[in-house]
Amino acid sequence: MIAIIDYGVGNLFSLISSFEKIGAEIVVTADPQVISSADGIILPGVGAFSDAAKKLRDSGLDKVIIEQAKSGKKLMGICLGMQMLFEKSFEYGVHNGLGLLKGNIVPMKDKIPKNLKIPHIGWNALHFTCESNLFKYINPNDCVYFVHSFYATDCDDSVIATAEYGKELTAAVQKDNIIGCQFHPEKSGEVGLNILRAFCEME
Repeated sequence: MIAIIDYGVGNLFSLISSFEKIGAEIVVTADPQVISSADGIILPGVGAFSDAAKKLRDSGLDKVIIEQAKSGKKLMGICLGMQMLFEKSFEYGVHNGLGLLKGNIVPMKDKIPKNLKIPHIGWNALHFTCESNLFKYINPNDCVYFVHSFYATDCDDSVIATAEYGKELTAAVQKDNIIGCQFHPEKSGEVGLNILRAFCEME
């Protein structure tokens, strides 16, 4: 069973539908006991880093996620959920993340060519930087769907894929059982479904 953490950030409909399409057993929950009994955890998220981090802290779910991840349970953060896996975000201030991965979240502004729009919205090819079972059902340069204005940096030890948008930006990360996708697999068609399928099969 995969537990999708519901902490009031983002529309979960597409994510639930995608897991149902691949036949995965899921539960949408904020119950620590249910999360603890799951085989894997999905941390979704859209919106502002500070608001999402505060909601996790206020609910106590930050401690649950950290404990479960450190126990070796597989965890995938998606979009803002991936960003919260890192140490700090510099999104309109400085905010602490979960600290499960080394690195920081920084704005694209002044880091990419001025002719490119921010937020980065659209389909981009994945460039694999190392092997990962997360990609066992997809191919290099398969395209996935992004919506973001900030990206992870100082995280070379966990980057498994990048995408080019004026420069190579972090697209996916993995450190042992902790995984993050800056893109939205639930909005990335068959490629995204295959990524979610691979996550479900990880042990």
